[in-house]
Amino acid sequence: MRQRTPVIETRQLGVGYSLKNGKKKIVHGCLDLSLYAGEVTCLLGLNGAGKSTLLRTLGGFQRALHGEINLLGKRFNAYSPADISLTIGVVLTEKTNAGGITVYELASLGRHPYTGFFGVLKQHDRDVIEQSLEAAGIAHKANNYVAELSDGERQKTMIAKTLAQECPIILLDEPTAFLDVTSRIETMVLLRKLAKEQQKTILLSTHDMDLAIQMGDRLWLLEKGRAIVSGTPEDLILSGEFGSFFNKEGILFDSSTGKLNTVAPVDPIGVEGDFIASYWVGNALIRNGWKPSPVSYGYININCLGKEQLIITLPGQKQLEVNSIDDLISVIEKVKHDK
Repeated sequence: MRQRTPVIETRQLGVGYSLKNGKKKIVHGCLDLSLYAGEVTCLLGLNGAGKSTLLRTLGGFQRALHGEINLLGKRFNAYSPADISLTIGVVLTEKTNAGGITVYELASLGRHPYTGFFGVLKQHDRDVIEQSLEAAGIAHKANNYVAELSDGERQKTMIAKTLAQECPIILLDEPTAFLDVTSRIETMVLLRKLAKEQQKTILLSTHDMDLAIQMGDRLWLLEKGRAIVSGTPEDLILSGEFGSFFNKEGILFDSSTGKLNTVAPVDPIGVEGDFIASYWVGNALIRNGWKPSPVSYGYININCLGKEQLIITLPGQKQLEVNSIDDLISVIEKVKHDK
């Protein structure tokens, strides 16, 4: 087991709100959590689960109801607001409205904790800004107005601004919420690269389950009325914890594919052979209500010799060859219908 020192550690932390009548609304129970340098941790949960509340509490925007947060080995309340701004960078969900300034000027706001009230940039500040724009992959747009950018480019600019703060910790509230598929992937790849290459501690909330499983070193699973669960995506999937959080009536998490299915396929069909072809054959089988399984006598079995060579073995050992998944599904549907 690895012995590491957490960058952020919570003990019996309670997050929520103090209400006008003096009562407290606790979003979760007592939280014992850890964040580490060089890791991307993804916070997953349905709307209303308390993801933003937890992020705001860890970022110092909202007071904890009880318990403690240790930041780099010191109690959180031992830090001044200025110290926190040098330690934690935050990227919020809301779209920025800073359309009238350039990308460089927006990124330069990340140097405010260092430049003070007058904001005079020295050569070192300019060097940091340029390096941050380069690291975020937006340096080529430095002189463009923010209003001219796509949503993905704006998100990269906000990440560059946070990098310019030179904070060891970055918290992001749904950083891919307004992005197209390509921009979502680019943003997650960027965050993972920053964590590994610059040893940043990155915590982000997201609804993108697929990307969280692929890119997250660690997942935090939140649901109302349940204790938070933390672990690597693979451990949580193999233990059944992941499925227990996301399985609902009519929806099942399939641990073999890492996807949610609207129905639980129960009719087994054996699949073997070429890895990529087998994966996509399995994807098509699940969509049509069948369960990809190890090859076994008595099943319909599919041997994927390649993407255009699929051998179907029917009960009784009769074999058919098809050259597309479309034809494969048609054959299986006919066999199932004729049974």
